[in-house]
Amino acid sequence: MITVTEATATAGALRRLSEAGVSIWLDDLSRRRIESGNLAELIETKHVVGVTTNPSIFQAAIGSGEGYEEQLADLATRGVTVDEAVRMMTTADVRAAADVLRPVHEATGGRDGWVSIEVDPRLAHDTRATVAEARQLAWLVDRPNVMIKIPATRAGLPAITEVVGAGISVNVTLIFSLERYREVMDAYLAGLEKAQAAGLDLAGIHSVASFFVSRVDSEIDKRLTVLGTDEALALKGKAALANARLAYEAYENVFAGSRFTALAGARAHAQRPLWASTGVKDPAFRDTLYVEELVAPGTVNTMPEATLNAAADHGDVRGDTVTGGYAQARADLAAVERLGISYDEVVEQLEQEGVAKFEVAWQDLLDAVTKSLDSKGVDGE
Repeated sequence: MITVTEATATAGALRRLSEAGVSIWLDDLSRRRIESGNLAELIETKHVVGVTTNPSIFQAAIGSGEGYEEQLADLATRGVTVDEAVRMMTTADVRAAADVLRPVHEATGGRDGWVSIEVDPRLAHDTRATVAEARQLAWLVDRPNVMIKIPATRAGLPAITEVVGAGISVNVTLIFSLERYREVMDAYLAGLEKAQAAGLDLAGIHSVASFFVSRVDSEIDKRLTVLGTDEALALKGKAALANARLAYEAYENVFAGSRFTALAGARAHAQRPLWASTGVKDPAFRDTLYVEELVAPGTVNTMPEATLNAAADHGDVRGDTVTGGYAQARADLAAVERLGISYDEVVEQLEQEGVAKFEVAWQDLLDAVTKSLDSKGVDGE
């Protein structure tokens, strides 16, 4: 049985995280979570102020079929294609979640209360198609607190500028490298300038840049383990945090610069860093590692529910753990490079794998929905 003192302590860890300037978002969504009231409960009890989705999350939710039976039957009766069926189900969930989070959005003046939905991952290397899909998703969801997720591929960069320039809020996803992150921030600023030139109100445009964390450690630590030296093993679990901390340094520099200052005068918002992939994959590490060690003002941490619960249960939130660590972060990445592990090679590999994984998850979702439509006597092709 949890005592009052224990309950206060667990709630306190997430409260302290919020008070330190970190917005807590949930990296998960399903119709059952919405309709059962669970999402509303997490907002009330776990300081959740936003939701992110991706193709893998929708594959797990819709692929199970739970909660989607009635809509699937209607879609089958209408004889829609499988692509349209998936789009209708995903946007319905995002629209409903946005409604649940709308009070948060209004209470925070638009800072939080966002729900993200990603463009079809098969379009990741097609700029024009990404822009068209982003516009379509924004129109279908039709809520002021929806962010369209665009991957930070080379083709994604000009798409970010075009979509932001059209006044649509964007979550830039699959960022692994510092160089690409700087390009993302530049694309966002170019989008704000485009929107300003078009006479749009910049105050209505928001953005986050999703910088992936745990996957960096997974790949680099695998290579360190192969090397097996004491020096190599001592670096395990350090590269991802170093990478993220240097990303925050880049964020500080860009959004304190003259280019953004001019836009801020027109009520533009900085593009906040969002720590993604914060579930710890190595059981040797503390399961709250990527929460406790990435506390900095003006950031977002989107967590799988297991990580959220772990942080609530035994999180050790001790204030800013980022801004004082830039020198050590550079030293840690340099030490990895000296061992023959190429940072550039790792982050390029992770970007390619990230896009590929989402494409596979999306195809699995299409296959599952096709079977559901076929089972109701309609050809989903």
